[in-house]
Amino acid sequence: MKNNFGVMQGRLLPKYQGRYQAHPVGYWQDEFFQAKKFDLDCIEFILDFNDAEENPLLTKNGHLEILELSSETGVAIKTVCADYFMEAPLHSSNDKTAEKSFKILEKLLEVAKILKITDIVIPCVDQSTLNGKEAVDRFIVQMKKIIPTLDKYCVNLSLETDLAPKPFVELLSTLNSKRITVNYDIGNSAALGFDSIKELEAYGHKISDIHIKDRVLNGGPIVLGEGNADFDRFFNKLKEFDYSGPFIMQAYRDDEGLEVFKKQLAWIKKVMQDSYEG
Repeated sequence: MKNNFGVMQGRLLPKYQGRYQAHPVGYWQDEFFQAKKFDLDCIEFILDFNDAEENPLLTKNGHLEILELSSETGVAIKTVCADYFMEAPLHSSNDKTAEKSFKILEKLLEVAKILKITDIVIPCVDQSTLNGKEAVDRFIVQMKKIIPTLDKYCVNLSLETDLAPKPFVELLSTLNSKRITVNYDIGNSAALGFDSIKELEAYGHKISDIHIKDRVLNGGPIVLGEGNADFDRFFNKLKEFDYSGPFIMQAYRDDEGLEVFKKQLAWIKKVMQDSYEG
C-alpha cells in the first residue's frame, strides 16, 4: 500500500477545552513531533468555529510555521477537516452566516494552494446535516458557486454526510464535479446502520479521504474492532477501487495517554495488511 496514513488533529495531544477533536490553540505544534514518533505521514488539520482567528491556517505566519514543522518532521498537512461549517453551515438559512462561511471556504482554498492541501472535508452531519429539500437546495447553490475555484486550485471538497447511499449519489450527480468528492467514515456508517459494501458500490470511486474509527449502532466511538464496523469486509471491497487517498485515524481516545492509540494503530494496520495481501 502506498497510501498516506495520518491522524486527526488533537488525537495525539492533551484535550483542548475538554475535547480531542479540536485545533489545540497554543500547543498544536507538538503534534507534528508526536506523529513522527508514530511514523505517521500526515495530520488532518482542523478549522474550528471557535478560535478560528487564532488558527494558523488563516494567517501568513501560521502558514510559514506549518511548512517549517512539516519540513523538520516529514509530517505533512494534506487534508483539512473544516468543523467550522458544523457551527456555521454553508447552507445555513441565515444569509449572513452562509455568506461569511462561503468567504471562509474561499480563504481555505487559497491556503490549500499555498500548503499543497489536496482535500477540505465539509461535514454535513449533526447540526449541519442536509435535512430536507430546502437545505439540500441551498447547499447545491453554494457548491456550484465554488466549483470553478476548486478547479482553479485543484483542490477537492470531500463531503462527509449522514445521507443514505441513494440520496448521496443523487447529490453528487447533481453537482457533477470531479472536485466534489466523498469523505468516508466507516465508524459513522456503522453507527447509522448503513452497509459499507453498498456505500462503496454506490460511490467508492468518488472517495478521496477516509476516517478510521469504530462505533456501535446509534452510539459513540469505541476501540477499533469492538464496535459495529466490519473492517475486514470494508477493506476487501475497497481494493476494487484503487483508492489513493489518505487513511486518517479518528479513533477512540481515552484520558490514559497514548497507549490506546498505539494499540489501535497497530491493530488497524494489521487488518489492512491482511486484507490487501489476502
